[in-house]
Amino acid sequence: MSAPGENLKINGERLWDSLMEMAKIGPGIAGGNNRQTLTDEDAEGRALFQKWCEDAGMTMGVDTMGTMFATRPGEDPDALPVYVGSHLDTQPTGGKYDGVLGVLGALEAVRSMNDLGIKTRHPIVVTNWANEEGARFAPAMLASGVFAGVISQDHAYARTDLEGKTYGEELERIGWKGDEEVGARKMHAYYELHIEQGPILEAEGKDIGVVTHCQGLWWLEFTLTGKEAHTGSTPMLMRVNAGLAMSRILEMVQEVAMAAQPGAVGGVGQMQFSPNSRNVLPGKVVFTVDIRSPDQAKLDGMRAQIEKRAAEICAEIGVGCSVEAVGHFDPVTFAPDLVSNVRAAAERLGYSHMNLISGAGHDACWAAKVAPATMVMCPCVGGLSHNEAEEITPDWARAGTEVLFHAVLETAEIVG
Repeated sequence: MSAPGENLKINGERLWDSLMEMAKIGPGIAGGNNRQTLTDEDAEGRALFQKWCEDAGMTMGVDTMGTMFATRPGEDPDALPVYVGSHLDTQPTGGKYDGVLGVLGALEAVRSMNDLGIKTRHPIVVTNWANEEGARFAPAMLASGVFAGVISQDHAYARTDLEGKTYGEELERIGWKGDEEVGARKMHAYYELHIEQGPILEAEGKDIGVVTHCQGLWWLEFTLTGKEAHTGSTPMLMRVNAGLAMSRILEMVQEVAMAAQPGAVGGVGQMQFSPNSRNVLPGKVVFTVDIRSPDQAKLDGMRAQIEKRAAEICAEIGVGCSVEAVGHFDPVTFAPDLVSNVRAAAERLGYSHMNLISGAGHDACWAAKVAPATMVMCPCVGGLSHNEAEEITPDWARAGTEVLFHAVLETAEIVG
C-alpha cells in the first residue's frame, strides 16, 4: 500500500480538550494529577475513556489484569490487529501527559480515521495498560508484563501497596477485573506515543523522537535491619544504625553509576524508615535502588557491584541486609520496520526528528516480546516528568499524534 498523504491530519484541538478533560479526574495539589492505579480516581478515568471509545464506534474488552482494549474493526477478518496505546494511571504527584497522551493520542487517531472515512485492513486496538507506573504496586508495567508472560498473574495479584492492600483485591473492588485471559490476544504490531520524560528533544529543537531502543532496568529493594534505640542516650559506638548504612549505600550507588558513564544511571527514589520517629534510630530501613542502561553487560555489572558493596557496608556497621529484585527488564531494540515508519511519517509531515534511546521503561518494552513494537516521543518542557509541573505544548501533542496516526495507518494498511 502507498504511504498516507501528508494532507491526513488529526484534530489537535479535540486531542487537547480530551487531555484537559481527563486531567480533571484525580487532580493533584499543584496542577498535575494523582490518579494512581486501582483507586477510585483510576476507575473514574477508565469509565470516561470507555465512553469516549464507544462514542467512536469501538467495542471494549478488559482482561483479568484490568487492561482495557478498545477495538475498531478492520476490513480483513483474518488480519491481526495493530495495537496502539499507553496508560492512564499516574504517579502520586504526576503530570497530565505521562502515559495519558499515548492513550488519548491513539483514541484521536481513531477519531480522525472516522472523520476522514478511512478504512484499514487490520483492526486497530486502543489500549490502556493497567499499573504501568508501579507507584502503588511494584513493579512498573505490571499488566503488560503479565501479558508478555514474564510475570505470573498470581504474583501480580499478590503485590501489595504501602497499606497492605493487594492488587487482586483492589482490582475487584473498583470493578475493573475483566474476563479475558491475559495474553490471549495476538498482535500484528504495537505503537506507543509518549512524552520524552527527558530534556534532549527540547534542547535539540526537535519535534519528534524516533525511539530505536529502550534501556534496561533493575529495581533492587533493600531491607536493612538494625536496632531501634534512643537517639540521645545511645552512645555512637554502641549503635546498630540502619539509617547510617542506608546513607552510605546511597552514596555508593552514585559512585557506581558515575563510574559506568556514559550510558548509565542510578539512584534511589523511595525509602521507608521504621519506626520513623525523630528521636528513635531506625530498626529497619527499606528503599529501592533504580539502575538503568542500554548496555546489558553494564547493567548487570552495576547490579553485581551494588549488591556486593552494600553487603560490605552493612557488615562493617553490623546491620542486616537483604535484597530483592522487584523490577527488571533487559534492554530493548525496537522493530526496525516500525521505526522506519515513524521516521518516514515525521519526514512526510515536515516535522524535525532525531533518534532516541528511551531512558524510562514503557509497556512497549514488554509488548516487544510478543510482537514488533516501537515508540514515538514528543518533547516536554525542561525534560520534567513524574512531577505535577510536567508540561507540553498543544503543538507538540499534535505533532506526536500525527506521526503516530501516519505510522499506524502505514502498518494497518488503508483500503478502498
